[in-house]
Amino acid sequence: MTDSIALKVNGVNYSISADPNTPLLYILRNDLQLFGTRFGCGLGLCGACSVLINGQKIHSCDVPLWDCVGKEITTIEGIGTPDHLHALQQAFIDEQAAQCGYCANGILMTAKALLDKNPTPSEAEIREALDRNLCRCGTHNRFVRAIQKVAGLSEGSKND
Repeated sequence: MTDSIALKVNGVNYSISADPNTPLLYILRNDLQLFGTRFGCGLGLCGACSVLINGQKIHSCDVPLWDCVGKEITTIEGIGTPDHLHALQQAFIDEQAAQCGYCANGILMTAKALLDKNPTPSEAEIREALDRNLCRCGTHNRFVRAIQKVAGLSEGSKND
């Protein structure tokens, strides 16, 4: 069954013709061409597909389209541009936080949700927030330092 569904993504209104049970991730990538949101596990376990819905981090592979109607969806493309990076994006670059980069967009969105709710989280709170984001490259310490840098909690360091 295909319905016309109204979505607001990164401040832009869209009318999507799709099955209401389609995962949001598929609409973002396939219909809206927003490739920053990654497919990881498809089960809501790895965090690669993290986006914000009304400021809350969610795994977009695990949320049906019908549950997004009337809500503000923000993807990695909605927080900065190549010419005007978000402070988190710049800190991740400065701290060389991403190696392969596959998980980085989901981690950035998780960090944004955390800092929007708590601008000065402790290291333990940062680590807890990142707990459901998997990174096979093992750069979590760099992610933590980058987030601390944006929160003004440390100057960050390129040493692990």
